[in-house]
Amino acid sequence: MPPPSGTKSKARGLVAKTKGKAASRKSTPKKLVSGEERVKRLFSSLCSQIDGGHFANAVKTCDKILRILPDDVDALRTKLFLLLQTDQYEPALAVIDREKDKSKLAFERGYALYRSHEDAEAQEVIKTLKKQNANDRGLAHLEAQLFYRDGLYQEACILYNELLDSTDPDTEEHSDILINLQAAQKHLDFINNDYLRAIDTLSAPVTNAIETAPPPAPASSIPTAPIPSTQQQPPTAGDKTKKVRMSRVPPGVVPGVTPPPDPERWLKKSERSTFNQGRRRRGGGGGATQGSASNDAPVSASTTKSGGGKGKRKK
Repeated sequence: MPPPSGTKSKARGLVAKTKGKAASRKSTPKKLVSGEERVKRLFSSLCSQIDGGHFANAVKTCDKILRILPDDVDALRTKLFLLLQTDQYEPALAVIDREKDKSKLAFERGYALYRSHEDAEAQEVIKTLKKQNANDRGLAHLEAQLFYRDGLYQEACILYNELLDSTDPDTEEHSDILINLQAAQKHLDFINNDYLRAIDTLSAPVTNAIETAPPPAPASSIPTAPIPSTQQQPPTAGDKTKKVRMSRVPPGVVPGVTPPPDPERWLKKSERSTFNQGRRRRGGGGGATQGSASNDAPVSASTTKSGGGKGKRKK
């Protein structure tokens, strides 16, 4: 039964309305976002990325901000902080070099040089900063770490003791200083006391051998390859035969009795070294090459006939 005419007109009206809405949506152009609005959106996403711990994406967001505003101080400082947090010290030094007033980031430069194992340059930066502010705790921490890594444990202990006296015992800094102080003190005790005690416990012949032994020769700059010896060394008493775990042996295999599997079993048959070995050519002739003839017996005339008159043509 066909639908009434009223429903058809309603359906046509709805279709026309939807088409008109779609056309209006397509015709309206997108609003152009200004540079200031883009920077605001990027800074808001940067804050959320840092709060969530997504430092790699935060560095990319800083780069987007710096493309719009190359001299933005907040974006540069934030990128430097993120690079130091993610142990990217070479890019951090490059960011510091972009700064017009490098004296504001002198401590960050010294820390990046310390982590890059550029100890001499880091010491120069610390000396310059100590002239400006000798009571900076951050500089004292950095200098103590440099002393510890360079083996100057006495100087490191002095600095850590000074920092420990002026730190609140309930803070995290106090526990960190205490751990570093204990490590430096252990090295210092070993050099001053424990090493000598260990020498005293040795026997007289060993002590004399150590004292009279010549110093080790310096390593040559030209590397020499060791010459492999062709002689087989006899087995010593300390060498032990490796026991085979029976749990790893497949069923039907007896260790030491069953022959090992073919090492070429994974190759194609045509690529194996035993391919075409031991095969004979099909057909007579004993493998003679083309053009060879045998002179053992003369060919008789009777052999040329096919025999029995079978060679006659049929009429």
